[in-house]
Amino acid sequence: MRQREEEAKAAGKQYRVNQQWVPLSRVPKAVVDAIIVAEDGTFYTHGGVDWFEVRESLEKDIEERRAARGASTITQQVAKNLFLSTSKDPVRKLKELLITYLLEKELGKDRILEIYLNIVEWGPGIYGIEAASEAYFGVHAGDLTLDQGARLAAVIPSPLRHRPDDDGRYVLRRRGIVLARMQARSIIGTPAGDPCVTSLDSGGTHAGTSPVTPVAADSAAGGDTTEIEEGEPNGL
Repeated sequence: MRQREEEAKAAGKQYRVNQQWVPLSRVPKAVVDAIIVAEDGTFYTHGGVDWFEVRESLEKDIEERRAARGASTITQQVAKNLFLSTSKDPVRKLKELLITYLLEKELGKDRILEIYLNIVEWGPGIYGIEAASEAYFGVHAGDLTLDQGARLAAVIPSPLRHRPDDDGRYVLRRRGIVLARMQARSIIGTPAGDPCVTSLDSGGTHAGTSPVTPVAADSAAGGDTTEIEEGEPNGL
């Protein structure tokens, strides 16, 4: 958020922040699960860093000779967004790992997840799931449908280029991948007919301590969806 404000100031533009805090318990469980499978499928089982994703990311970066794939967990994103910048400086990355370790040690998974949902950037000046829900769908976070949650999850890597309420190829493709991953983990059933799911298959709100079951072969669900588009990392 501070980084975006400084960027706007440097460009001589005003920057208005829209952010409203909402407890994790008020966000529908299926919506939370959609965001977890999109950003950090092993969130409830790793210790802050997903070393398998780190290895896969390094291999892809070396193969393509650029930062082609992101590997940051939800906890790492919280560490970066609250305390650091989006710089790719190695020293910044070491600081991020240290803060990630401390967050995992001092805070429970649900608290980390609640912070994450309330600080994620979802558009110009739009931070947190409550502000995003109202801005794009005209509802409170507690009233989001699964389809809307999957759309929000779809644009997290590129929130300044894509809107969750857009029906363009990027959003629909990534939304489909999120839903496929949820189906692969038996979080939701297979929607009949139109793939655009408009109601919560899982029902209810998020009660906390509800881990998303990891699936080893994500390729069956459409491949990895955690990549951050180069040049526009989700950050504050």
